[in-house]
Amino acid sequence: MKGLITSIITVIAFSSVHTPVEAQNSTPKLVIGITIDQLRTDYLECFSPLYGEKGFKRLQREGTIYKNIEYAFNNVDRASAVANIYTGATPSLNGIIASRWLDVSTLRPINCVDDTNYMGNFTDEKSSPTLLLTSTVSDELKIANRNKSLIYSISPFRDSAILSAGHSGDGAFWINPNTGKWCGSTYYPNFPYWLTQYNDRDGIDTRISTMIWTPVHNKEKYNYLPEWRDISFKYKFEDDKKNKYRRLITSPFANDEVNKLVKEMLEKSDVGKDDITDMISLTYYAGNYMNKTIQECSTEIQDTYVRLDQALSNLIEIVDKKIGLHNVLFFITSTGYVDSESTDLGLYRIPSGEFHLNRCSALLNMYLMAIYGEGKYVEAHYDQQIYLNHKLIEQKGLLLPDIQNKSADFLMQFSGVNTAYSEHRLLLGSWCPEIEQIRNGFHRKRSGDLLVSVLPGWTIINENNPSNNKVMRYGYIPMPLIFFGQSIASETIETPITIDRIAPTVAQYMKIRAPNGSKAPPIELKH
Repeated sequence: MKGLITSIITVIAFSSVHTPVEAQNSTPKLVIGITIDQLRTDYLECFSPLYGEKGFKRLQREGTIYKNIEYAFNNVDRASAVANIYTGATPSLNGIIASRWLDVSTLRPINCVDDTNYMGNFTDEKSSPTLLLTSTVSDELKIANRNKSLIYSISPFRDSAILSAGHSGDGAFWINPNTGKWCGSTYYPNFPYWLTQYNDRDGIDTRISTMIWTPVHNKEKYNYLPEWRDISFKYKFEDDKKNKYRRLITSPFANDEVNKLVKEMLEKSDVGKDDITDMISLTYYAGNYMNKTIQECSTEIQDTYVRLDQALSNLIEIVDKKIGLHNVLFFITSTGYVDSESTDLGLYRIPSGEFHLNRCSALLNMYLMAIYGEGKYVEAHYDQQIYLNHKLIEQKGLLLPDIQNKSADFLMQFSGVNTAYSEHRLLLGSWCPEIEQIRNGFHRKRSGDLLVSVLPGWTIINENNPSNNKVMRYGYIPMPLIFFGQSIASETIETPITIDRIAPTVAQYMKIRAPNGSKAPPIELKH
Protein backbone atom coordinates (compact mmCIF):
# COMPACT_ATOMS: atom_id res chain seq x y z
CA MET A 1 0.00 0.00 0.00
CA LYS A 2 2.84 2.32 0.94
CA GLY A 3 4.56 1.61 -2.40
CA LEU A 4 1.35 2.25 -4.33
CA ILE A 5 0.88 5.67 -2.71
CA THR A 6 4.48 6.57 -3.50
CA SER A 7 3.95 5.60 -7.15
CA ILE A 8 0.78 7.72 -7.42
CA ILE A 9 2.53 10.75 -5.92
CA THR A 10 5.42 10.29 -8.36
CA VAL A 11 3.05 10.18 -11.37
CA ILE A 12 1.16 13.29 -10.17
CA ALA A 13 4.43 15.18 -9.61
CA PHE A 14 5.75 14.15 -13.02
CA SER A 15 2.52 15.25 -14.74
CA SER A 16 2.48 18.63 -12.99
CA VAL A 17 6.04 19.33 -14.07
CA HIS A 18 5.33 18.53 -17.72
CA THR A 19 1.94 20.23 -18.17
CA PRO A 20 3.35 23.75 -18.68
CA VAL A 21 5.73 22.43 -21.35
CA GLU A 22 2.82 20.84 -23.20
CA ALA A 23 0.85 24.08 -22.90
CA GLN A 24 3.77 25.96 -24.40
CA ASN A 25 3.88 23.58 -27.36
CA SER A 26 0.13 23.78 -28.07
CA THR A 27 -1.35 26.33 -30.44
CA PRO A 28 -3.77 28.92 -29.04
CA LYS A 29 -7.52 28.61 -29.52
CA LEU A 30 -7.66 32.27 -30.49
CA VAL A 31 -5.19 34.86 -31.76
CA ILE A 32 -6.21 38.51 -31.34
CA GLY A 33 -4.29 41.16 -33.26
CA ILE A 34 -4.87 44.74 -32.12
CA THR A 35 -3.64 47.61 -34.28
CA ILE A 36 -3.94 50.93 -32.49
CA ASP A 37 -4.08 53.77 -34.99
CA GLN A 38 -1.38 56.38 -34.18
CA LEU A 39 -0.34 54.85 -30.83
CA ARG A 40 2.94 56.34 -29.56
CA THR A 41 5.35 54.85 -27.02
CA ASP A 42 6.30 58.27 -25.67
CA TYR A 43 2.65 59.20 -24.94
CA LEU A 44 2.02 55.70 -23.61
CA GLU A 45 4.77 56.11 -21.02
CA CYS A 46 4.18 59.81 -20.31
CA PHE A 47 0.52 59.30 -19.33
CA SER A 48 1.07 56.05 -17.37
CA PRO A 49 0.29 57.61 -13.92
CA LEU A 50 -3.28 58.07 -15.19
CA TYR A 51 -3.80 54.36 -15.98
CA GLY A 52 -5.44 51.62 -13.99
CA GLU A 53 -3.78 48.33 -13.09
CA LYS A 54 -5.51 46.02 -15.59
CA GLY A 55 -4.67 47.63 -18.93
CA PHE A 56 -1.25 48.78 -20.09
CA LYS A 57 0.29 48.19 -16.66
CA ARG A 58 -0.85 44.57 -16.75
CA LEU A 59 0.56 44.15 -20.25
CA GLN A 60 3.86 45.52 -18.99
CA ARG A 61 3.90 43.19 -15.98
CA GLU A 62 2.92 40.04 -17.85
CA GLY A 63 3.79 40.55 -21.52
CA THR A 64 6.78 40.90 -23.81
CA ILE A 65 7.15 44.54 -24.85
CA TYR A 66 9.28 45.90 -27.68
CA LYS A 67 9.46 49.65 -27.06
CA ASN A 68 10.80 50.69 -30.45
CA ILE A 69 9.45 49.19 -33.65
CA GLU A 70 10.02 50.62 -37.09
CA TYR A 71 8.39 50.49 -40.49
CA ALA A 72 10.85 49.71 -43.29
CA PHE A 73 9.24 52.14 -45.76
CA ASN A 74 8.37 55.84 -45.99
CA ASN A 75 5.01 57.66 -45.98
CA VAL A 76 3.25 55.15 -43.74
CA ASP A 77 -0.50 55.55 -43.31
CA ARG A 78 -3.17 53.35 -41.72
CA ALA A 79 -3.80 51.15 -44.77
CA SER A 80 -0.16 50.55 -45.69
CA ALA A 81 0.66 49.89 -42.02
CA VAL A 82 -2.10 47.29 -41.54
CA ALA A 83 -1.16 45.58 -44.81
CA ASN A 84 2.47 45.41 -43.69
CA ILE A 85 1.55 44.00 -40.26
CA TYR A 86 -0.58 41.16 -41.61
CA THR A 87 1.42 40.29 -44.75
CA GLY A 88 4.93 40.81 -43.39
CA ALA A 89 5.67 42.45 -46.75
CA THR A 90 6.29 46.08 -47.67
CA PRO A 91 4.16 47.95 -50.27
CA SER A 92 6.71 47.09 -52.97
CA LEU A 93 5.35 43.52 -52.73
CA ASN A 94 1.87 43.70 -51.17
CA GLY A 95 0.80 46.61 -53.40
CA ILE A 96 -0.87 48.75 -50.70
CA ILE A 97 1.17 51.93 -51.12
CA ALA A 98 -1.41 54.11 -49.32
CA SER A 99 -5.08 54.35 -48.40
CA ARG A 100 -5.60 56.00 -51.79
CA TRP A 101 -3.53 56.19 -54.95
CA LEU A 102 -3.94 57.19 -58.58
CA ASP A 103 -5.27 54.48 -60.89
CA VAL A 104 -3.04 54.86 -63.96
CA SER A 105 -5.71 53.36 -66.24
CA THR A 106 -8.31 56.02 -65.37
CA LEU A 107 -6.09 58.76 -63.88
CA ARG A 108 -8.50 58.93 -60.95
CA PRO A 109 -7.79 58.31 -57.25
CA ILE A 110 -9.07 55.01 -55.88
CA ASN A 111 -9.34 53.60 -52.38
CA CYS A 112 -7.14 50.61 -51.63
CA VAL A 113 -10.17 48.40 -50.91
CA ASP A 114 -12.51 49.63 -53.67
CA ASP A 115 -14.05 46.85 -55.76
CA THR A 116 -17.18 47.39 -57.86
CA ASN A 117 -17.70 43.62 -58.19
CA TYR A 118 -19.11 43.36 -54.67
CA MET A 119 -22.01 45.05 -52.92
CA GLY A 120 -22.04 46.32 -49.36
CA ASN A 121 -24.00 45.15 -46.34
CA PHE A 122 -25.50 48.14 -44.50
CA THR A 123 -23.38 50.42 -46.74
CA ASP A 124 -23.20 51.74 -50.30
CA GLU A 125 -19.43 51.18 -50.40
CA LYS A 126 -18.26 48.35 -52.65
CA SER A 127 -15.20 46.71 -51.18
CA SER A 128 -12.84 43.73 -51.18
CA PRO A 129 -9.18 42.92 -50.47
CA THR A 130 -8.50 42.19 -54.17
CA LEU A 131 -5.87 44.95 -54.49
CA LEU A 132 -3.81 43.31 -51.72
CA LEU A 133 -1.30 41.29 -53.73
CA THR A 134 0.17 38.89 -51.15
CA SER A 135 -1.26 36.51 -48.57
CA THR A 136 -1.84 37.50 -44.95
CA VAL A 137 -1.15 35.51 -41.81
CA SER A 138 -4.92 34.93 -41.55
CA ASP A 139 -4.96 33.52 -45.10
CA GLU A 140 -2.18 31.11 -44.18
CA LEU A 141 -4.14 30.03 -41.08
CA LYS A 142 -7.14 29.21 -43.30
CA ILE A 143 -4.93 27.17 -45.62
CA ALA A 144 -3.21 25.29 -42.79
CA ASN A 145 -6.50 24.29 -41.16
CA ARG A 146 -8.28 23.55 -44.46
CA ASN A 147 -10.72 26.43 -44.08
CA LYS A 148 -11.83 25.33 -40.59
CA SER A 149 -10.40 28.37 -38.77
CA LEU A 150 -12.72 31.34 -38.29
CA ILE A 151 -11.25 34.71 -39.30
CA TYR A 152 -12.95 38.02 -38.47
CA SER A 153 -11.89 41.65 -38.26
CA ILE A 154 -13.55 44.60 -36.54
CA SER A 155 -12.50 48.22 -37.05
CA PRO A 156 -13.95 51.72 -37.07
CA PHE A 157 -12.39 52.05 -40.54
CA ARG A 158 -13.11 50.23 -43.81
CA ASP A 159 -9.51 49.88 -45.04
CA SER A 160 -8.07 48.33 -41.87
CA ALA A 161 -11.08 46.01 -41.45
CA ILE A 162 -10.73 44.51 -44.93
CA LEU A 163 -6.93 44.38 -45.14
CA SER A 164 -6.57 42.63 -41.78
CA ALA A 165 -9.30 40.09 -42.64
CA GLY A 166 -7.29 39.12 -45.70
CA HIS A 167 -8.50 37.28 -48.78
CA SER A 168 -9.93 34.28 -46.93
CA GLY A 169 -11.62 35.90 -43.95
CA ASP A 170 -15.14 35.02 -42.85
CA GLY A 171 -16.08 38.66 -42.31
CA ALA A 172 -14.77 42.22 -42.02
CA PHE A 173 -16.91 44.77 -40.17
CA TRP A 174 -16.54 48.53 -39.90
CA ILE A 175 -18.65 51.51 -38.83
CA ASN A 176 -20.65 53.20 -41.57
CA PRO A 177 -19.69 56.89 -41.10
CA ASN A 178 -23.08 58.03 -42.42
CA THR A 179 -25.47 55.77 -40.49
CA GLY A 180 -23.50 54.42 -37.52
CA LYS A 181 -24.38 50.81 -38.46
CA TRP A 182 -21.77 48.05 -38.51
CA CYS A 183 -21.36 47.14 -42.17
CA GLY A 184 -19.48 44.73 -44.41
CA SER A 185 -19.01 43.43 -47.94
CA THR A 186 -20.62 40.64 -49.95
CA TYR A 187 -17.07 39.54 -50.83
CA TYR A 188 -17.15 37.56 -47.57
CA PRO A 189 -19.29 34.39 -47.37
CA ASN A 190 -22.11 35.80 -45.28
CA PHE A 191 -23.10 38.71 -43.10
CA PRO A 192 -23.90 37.08 -39.74
CA TYR A 193 -27.49 37.17 -38.60
CA TRP A 194 -26.35 37.97 -35.07
CA LEU A 195 -24.73 41.16 -36.38
CA THR A 196 -27.92 42.21 -38.17
CA GLN A 197 -29.79 41.67 -34.91
CA TYR A 198 -27.14 43.65 -33.03
CA ASN A 199 -27.46 46.56 -35.48
CA ASP A 200 -31.22 46.60 -34.95
CA ARG A 201 -31.15 46.13 -31.19
CA ASP A 202 -28.04 47.95 -29.99
CA GLY A 203 -26.52 49.81 -32.95
CA ILE A 204 -24.56 53.00 -32.41
CA ASP A 205 -27.37 55.02 -33.98
CA THR A 206 -29.72 53.89 -31.18
CA ARG A 207 -27.38 55.23 -28.47
CA ILE A 208 -25.42 58.14 -29.89
CA SER A 209 -27.84 60.73 -28.50
CA THR A 210 -26.73 59.70 -24.99
CA MET A 211 -22.98 59.69 -25.73
CA ILE A 212 -21.16 62.64 -24.20
CA TRP A 213 -17.37 62.78 -24.03
CA THR A 214 -16.02 64.44 -20.90
CA PRO A 215 -12.68 63.77 -19.12
CA VAL A 216 -12.39 60.61 -17.00
CA HIS A 217 -10.20 62.39 -14.43
CA ASN A 218 -10.26 65.89 -12.99
CA LYS A 219 -8.70 68.49 -15.26
CA GLU A 220 -5.82 69.02 -12.80
CA LYS A 221 -4.52 65.49 -13.46
CA TYR A 222 -4.06 66.14 -17.17
CA ASN A 223 -0.88 68.15 -16.78
CA TYR A 224 1.51 66.17 -18.97
CA LEU A 225 0.97 68.40 -22.03
CA PRO A 226 0.52 72.21 -22.12
CA GLU A 227 -3.14 73.30 -21.99
CA TRP A 228 -4.36 76.79 -22.92
CA ARG A 229 -8.04 76.36 -21.93
CA ASP A 230 -9.44 77.10 -18.48
CA ILE A 231 -12.41 74.73 -18.65
CA SER A 232 -12.68 71.03 -19.38
CA PHE A 233 -13.86 69.86 -22.78
CA LYS A 234 -17.30 68.41 -23.41
CA TYR A 235 -18.45 66.87 -26.69
CA LYS A 236 -21.94 65.64 -27.45
CA PHE A 237 -21.68 63.84 -30.80
CA GLU A 238 -25.38 64.29 -31.52
CA ASP A 239 -24.91 68.07 -31.70
CA ASP A 240 -23.31 67.73 -35.15
CA LYS A 241 -26.10 65.99 -37.09
CA LYS A 242 -24.09 65.73 -40.31
CA ASN A 243 -20.82 64.42 -38.87
CA LYS A 244 -21.84 62.79 -35.59
CA TYR A 245 -20.60 59.30 -36.53
CA ARG A 246 -17.38 60.64 -38.07
CA ARG A 247 -16.73 62.47 -34.81
CA LEU A 248 -17.32 59.30 -32.81
CA ILE A 249 -14.94 57.33 -35.04
CA THR A 250 -12.11 59.77 -34.22
CA SER A 251 -12.77 59.57 -30.48
CA PRO A 252 -11.94 56.87 -27.90
CA PHE A 253 -15.63 55.91 -27.89
CA ALA A 254 -14.91 54.01 -31.12
CA ASN A 255 -12.75 51.59 -29.12
CA ASP A 256 -15.64 50.84 -26.77
CA GLU A 257 -17.84 50.09 -29.76
CA VAL A 258 -15.25 47.64 -31.09
CA ASN A 259 -15.23 45.89 -27.69
CA LYS A 260 -19.02 45.66 -27.61
CA LEU A 261 -19.01 43.91 -30.96
CA VAL A 262 -16.22 41.55 -29.86
CA LYS A 263 -18.31 40.56 -26.85
CA GLU A 264 -21.34 39.96 -29.07
CA MET A 265 -19.24 37.87 -31.44
CA LEU A 266 -17.82 35.67 -28.67
CA GLU A 267 -21.32 35.09 -27.32
CA LYS A 268 -23.15 34.47 -30.60
CA SER A 269 -20.56 32.83 -32.89
CA ASP A 270 -18.29 29.75 -32.69
CA VAL A 271 -15.07 31.76 -32.44
CA GLY A 272 -12.68 30.20 -29.91
CA LYS A 273 -15.08 27.35 -29.11
CA ASP A 274 -12.91 24.42 -30.30
CA ASP A 275 -9.24 23.44 -30.53
CA ILE A 276 -8.78 24.79 -34.06
CA THR A 277 -7.08 28.19 -33.91
CA ASP A 278 -9.28 31.15 -34.85
CA MET A 279 -8.23 34.76 -35.37
CA ILE A 280 -9.78 38.17 -34.68
CA SER A 281 -8.14 41.38 -35.93
CA LEU A 282 -9.14 44.61 -34.19
CA THR A 283 -8.36 48.27 -34.81
CA TYR A 284 -8.48 50.91 -32.06
CA TYR A 285 -8.02 54.66 -32.42
CA ALA A 286 -5.52 56.79 -30.46
CA GLY A 287 -5.16 59.86 -32.69
CA ASN A 288 -6.28 63.43 -32.22
CA TYR A 289 -9.99 64.19 -32.13
CA MET A 290 -11.30 65.30 -35.56
CA ASN A 291 -7.68 65.80 -36.73
CA LYS A 292 -7.15 68.79 -34.47
CA THR A 293 -3.61 69.79 -33.53
CA ILE A 294 -2.13 68.69 -30.22
CA GLN A 295 -2.15 72.37 -29.17
CA GLU A 296 -5.92 72.41 -29.65
CA CYS A 297 -6.68 69.16 -27.84
CA SER A 298 -3.91 68.32 -25.38
CA THR A 299 -6.38 67.27 -22.67
CA GLU A 300 -8.36 65.20 -25.16
CA ILE A 301 -5.31 63.16 -26.22
CA GLN A 302 -4.45 62.43 -22.57
CA ASP A 303 -8.02 61.33 -21.91
CA THR A 304 -7.92 59.24 -25.10
CA TYR A 305 -5.01 57.23 -23.69
CA VAL A 306 -6.81 56.83 -20.36
CA ARG A 307 -9.88 55.50 -22.14
CA LEU A 308 -7.70 53.34 -24.39
CA ASP A 309 -6.20 51.79 -21.26
CA GLN A 310 -9.71 51.07 -19.99
CA ALA A 311 -10.73 49.58 -23.36
CA LEU A 312 -7.79 47.17 -23.31
CA SER A 313 -8.59 46.23 -19.72
CA ASN A 314 -12.21 45.55 -20.66
CA LEU A 315 -11.23 43.52 -23.72
CA ILE A 316 -8.85 41.34 -21.71
CA GLU A 317 -11.61 40.72 -19.16
CA ILE A 318 -14.15 39.84 -21.89
CA VAL A 319 -11.76 37.41 -23.56
CA ASP A 320 -10.67 35.85 -20.26
CA LYS A 321 -14.29 35.13 -19.27
CA LYS A 322 -15.29 33.71 -22.66
CA ILE A 323 -12.13 31.87 -23.80
CA GLY A 324 -9.54 32.00 -20.99
CA LEU A 325 -6.28 33.91 -21.36
CA HIS A 326 -4.28 30.68 -21.28
CA ASN A 327 -5.93 29.85 -24.62
CA VAL A 328 -5.30 33.22 -26.29
CA LEU A 329 -2.35 35.05 -27.85
CA PHE A 330 -2.59 38.84 -28.15
CA PHE A 331 -0.31 41.01 -30.26
CA ILE A 332 -0.71 44.78 -30.01
CA THR A 333 1.04 47.40 -32.11
CA SER A 334 0.70 50.80 -33.80
CA THR A 335 0.12 52.09 -37.32
CA GLY A 336 3.36 54.06 -36.99
CA TYR A 337 2.32 57.54 -38.08
CA VAL A 338 0.47 60.57 -36.71
CA ASP A 339 -1.89 62.89 -38.55
CA SER A 340 -0.29 66.00 -40.01
CA GLU A 341 -0.70 69.15 -37.93
CA SER A 342 -1.05 72.67 -39.31
CA THR A 343 0.85 74.65 -36.69
CA ASP A 344 1.84 78.11 -37.98
CA LEU A 345 5.61 77.68 -37.87
CA GLY A 346 6.08 81.24 -39.06
CA LEU A 347 5.04 82.51 -35.62
CA TYR A 348 8.10 80.77 -34.19
CA ARG A 349 10.44 81.74 -37.05
CA ILE A 350 10.91 78.10 -38.07
CA PRO A 351 11.72 77.81 -41.80
CA SER A 352 8.62 76.79 -43.75
CA GLY A 353 6.83 77.32 -47.03
CA GLU A 354 4.18 75.97 -49.39
CA PHE A 355 4.78 73.38 -52.09
CA HIS A 356 2.23 73.20 -54.92
CA LEU A 357 2.50 69.92 -56.81
CA ASN A 358 0.13 71.11 -59.57
CA ARG A 359 2.34 74.11 -60.39
CA CYS A 360 5.40 71.92 -60.24
CA SER A 361 3.83 69.46 -62.70
CA ALA A 362 2.83 72.24 -65.12
CA LEU A 363 6.34 73.69 -65.19
CA LEU A 364 7.82 70.23 -65.67
CA ASN A 365 5.59 69.69 -68.71
CA MET A 366 6.71 73.03 -70.19
CA TYR A 367 10.34 72.06 -69.61
CA LEU A 368 9.90 68.70 -71.38
CA MET A 369 8.08 70.39 -74.31
CA ALA A 370 11.01 72.79 -74.71
CA ILE A 371 13.32 69.79 -75.09
CA TYR A 372 11.23 67.20 -76.91
CA GLY A 373 8.54 69.21 -78.68
CA GLU A 374 4.79 69.66 -78.23
CA GLY A 375 2.84 67.19 -76.11
CA LYS A 376 1.38 66.41 -72.74
CA TYR A 377 4.32 64.65 -71.12
CA VAL A 378 2.96 64.95 -67.56
CA GLU A 379 -0.24 62.95 -67.45
CA ALA A 380 -1.24 63.43 -63.80
CA HIS A 381 0.00 64.10 -60.28
CA TYR A 382 -1.13 62.80 -56.90
CA ASP A 383 0.27 62.64 -53.35
CA GLN A 384 3.85 63.79 -54.05
CA GLN A 385 3.99 61.67 -57.19
CA ILE A 386 4.04 62.63 -60.87
CA TYR A 387 2.86 60.28 -63.62
CA LEU A 388 4.37 60.63 -67.11
CA ASN A 389 2.61 59.90 -70.40
CA HIS A 390 4.21 56.57 -71.39
CA LYS A 391 2.24 56.30 -74.62
CA LEU A 392 3.41 59.70 -75.89
CA ILE A 393 6.99 58.98 -74.90
CA GLU A 394 6.89 55.71 -76.79
CA GLN A 395 5.31 57.32 -79.86
CA LYS A 396 8.12 59.88 -80.00
CA GLY A 397 10.72 57.10 -79.77
CA LEU A 398 12.13 58.46 -76.50
CA LEU A 399 13.69 56.45 -73.71
CA LEU A 400 11.56 56.52 -70.55
CA PRO A 401 14.51 56.24 -68.08
CA ASP A 402 16.19 59.26 -69.72
CA ILE A 403 13.07 61.40 -69.35
CA GLN A 404 12.48 60.20 -65.78
CA ASN A 405 16.01 61.08 -64.72
CA LYS A 406 16.00 64.43 -66.55
CA SER A 407 12.67 65.28 -64.93
CA ALA A 408 13.98 64.39 -61.46
CA ASP A 409 16.98 66.69 -61.98
CA PHE A 410 14.61 69.50 -62.99
CA LEU A 411 12.32 69.00 -59.98
CA MET A 412 15.19 69.30 -57.54
CA GLN A 413 15.58 72.97 -58.51
CA PHE A 414 12.21 73.87 -56.93
CA SER A 415 12.02 75.63 -53.57
CA GLY A 416 10.95 73.24 -50.83
CA VAL A 417 12.10 70.11 -52.66
CA ASN A 418 14.55 68.04 -50.68
CA THR A 419 15.14 65.56 -53.48
CA ALA A 420 13.28 63.84 -56.31
CA TYR A 421 13.45 60.17 -57.19
CA SER A 422 12.76 58.63 -60.57
CA GLU A 423 11.42 55.10 -60.95
CA HIS A 424 14.64 54.19 -62.76
CA ARG A 425 16.79 55.45 -59.89
CA LEU A 426 14.70 53.64 -57.27
CA LEU A 427 14.57 50.27 -59.00
CA LEU A 428 17.99 50.14 -60.67
CA GLY A 429 20.12 52.79 -58.96
CA SER A 430 22.78 52.32 -56.32
CA TRP A 431 21.73 51.21 -52.84
CA CYS A 432 21.72 53.26 -49.64
CA PRO A 433 19.51 53.03 -46.50
CA GLU A 434 17.41 56.03 -47.50
CA ILE A 435 16.84 54.66 -51.01
CA GLU A 436 15.85 51.30 -49.51
CA GLN A 437 13.16 52.94 -47.35
CA ILE A 438 11.66 54.68 -50.36
CA ARG A 439 12.04 51.62 -52.61
CA ASN A 440 10.14 49.47 -50.10
CA GLY A 441 7.18 51.85 -50.29
CA PHE A 442 7.23 51.99 -54.11
CA HIS A 443 5.20 49.67 -56.33
CA ARG A 444 6.09 49.84 -60.02
CA LYS A 445 2.49 49.28 -61.19
CA ARG A 446 0.87 51.76 -58.80
CA SER A 447 3.40 54.43 -57.89
CA GLY A 448 4.29 57.41 -60.09
CA ASP A 449 7.29 57.85 -62.37
CA LEU A 450 8.61 60.54 -60.04
CA LEU A 451 8.47 60.84 -56.25
CA VAL A 452 9.06 64.27 -54.73
CA SER A 453 10.49 64.56 -51.21
CA VAL A 454 9.60 67.90 -49.58
CA LEU A 455 11.62 69.62 -46.85
CA PRO A 456 10.45 69.34 -43.21
CA GLY A 457 8.23 72.22 -42.14
CA TRP A 458 6.90 72.80 -45.65
CA THR A 459 3.20 72.34 -46.39
CA ILE A 460 2.14 70.29 -49.41
CA ILE A 461 -0.91 72.09 -50.77
CA ASN A 462 -3.82 70.05 -52.09
CA GLU A 463 -5.70 72.46 -54.34
CA ASN A 464 -8.71 70.15 -54.77
CA ASN A 465 -9.12 69.42 -51.06
CA PRO A 466 -7.44 71.94 -48.72
CA SER A 467 -8.38 69.82 -45.69
CA ASN A 468 -5.82 67.28 -46.95
CA ASN A 469 -2.90 69.72 -46.89
CA LYS A 470 0.06 68.00 -45.28
CA VAL A 471 2.83 69.52 -43.18
CA MET A 472 6.04 67.54 -43.61
CA ARG A 473 7.71 66.31 -40.44
CA TYR A 474 10.58 63.82 -40.35
CA GLY A 475 10.79 63.41 -36.56
CA TYR A 476 11.09 59.84 -35.25
CA ILE A 477 7.91 58.49 -33.64
CA PRO A 478 8.52 55.65 -31.15
CA MET A 479 5.97 52.81 -31.34
CA PRO A 480 5.46 49.68 -29.22
CA LEU A 481 4.83 46.01 -29.96
CA ILE A 482 3.35 43.86 -27.20
CA PHE A 483 2.83 40.09 -27.04
CA PHE A 484 0.57 38.90 -24.23
CA GLY A 485 -1.33 35.79 -23.26
CA GLN A 486 -0.64 32.10 -23.65
CA SER A 487 2.65 31.33 -21.85
CA ILE A 488 4.31 34.60 -22.98
CA ALA A 489 7.16 35.68 -20.68
CA SER A 490 7.39 39.10 -19.04
CA GLU A 491 10.16 41.10 -20.72
CA THR A 492 10.88 44.64 -21.95
CA ILE A 493 13.21 45.07 -24.92
CA GLU A 494 14.73 48.37 -26.05
CA THR A 495 16.40 47.11 -29.23
CA PRO A 496 14.51 48.36 -32.33
CA ILE A 497 12.91 45.78 -34.62
CA THR A 498 10.95 46.12 -37.85
CA ILE A 499 7.20 45.67 -38.05
CA ASP A 500 7.41 43.06 -40.80
CA ARG A 501 8.56 40.51 -38.21
CA ILE A 502 5.10 40.34 -36.61
CA ALA A 503 3.46 38.16 -39.28
CA PRO A 504 6.19 35.46 -39.35
CA THR A 505 6.31 35.48 -35.53
CA VAL A 506 2.57 34.93 -35.17
CA ALA A 507 2.71 32.30 -37.92
CA GLN A 508 5.49 30.43 -36.13
CA TYR A 509 3.53 30.58 -32.88
CA MET A 510 0.52 29.01 -34.64
CA LYS A 511 2.81 26.45 -36.37
CA ILE A 512 1.86 27.54 -39.89
CA ARG A 513 3.69 29.04 -42.86
CA ALA A 514 4.53 32.73 -42.94
CA PRO A 515 2.68 34.81 -45.59
CA ASN A 516 4.05 34.36 -49.11
CA GLY A 517 5.60 37.84 -49.28
CA SER A 518 7.20 37.73 -45.84
CA LYS A 519 11.02 37.83 -45.89
CA ALA A 520 11.84 38.81 -42.29
CA PRO A 521 12.75 36.20 -39.65
CA PRO A 522 10.35 35.59 -36.74
CA ILE A 523 11.03 36.91 -33.26
CA GLU A 524 11.93 34.21 -30.75
CA LEU A 525 9.39 34.75 -27.97
CA LYS A 526 10.35 33.59 -24.50
CA HIS A 527 7.95 31.48 -22.44
